[in-house]
Amino acid sequence: MSFLPKSRKARTRLLLLSVIAPVVAVAVGLTLWGMRDSISLFYTPSQAAAAKPEPGRAIQLGGLVTAGSVVKHPDGRVEFTVQDKISADRVHYQGDLPDLFREGQGIVAEGSYRADGVFEAKRVLAKHDETYMPKEVADALKEQGEWRGQGAPPPSYGKAQSGT
Repeated sequence: MSFLPKSRKARTRLLLLSVIAPVVAVAVGLTLWGMRDSISLFYTPSQAAAAKPEPGRAIQLGGLVTAGSVVKHPDGRVEFTVQDKISADRVHYQGDLPDLFREGQGIVAEGSYRADGVFEAKRVLAKHDETYMPKEVADALKEQGEWRGQGAPPPSYGKAQSGT
């Protein structure tokens, strides 16, 4: 008893499929493996504390800039804290901040954690008008029950403990 179809046309299609499917699977696998370092995951401070991304892994950290946490150094370094309802992370950034960057503002910082647990940002993005917030930040705030709707004042958390 043969598992192959009796029709010559059906056997040809089955053979063609059995050759093409593994080639496509290997191509997709190699593509994903090659892109693994270019994928940037988004975390809020509490999600980052739970996931514990390894130092040097490129991620995006989003949340609200804690009031009173921004420290600007003469050499262009800026230190600030990004927080959500549960946790906060210290961020170090070298360079010019966006014009709309301020305390209480929703931001997304692109970079990686250092071995000491401080987030080293390579780029900082701030909202561009009064009603825009990065989608990832808005979704995370909604998930945590902190979403205040469009145009609402940012929540005041006080001083949150560092998540890392």
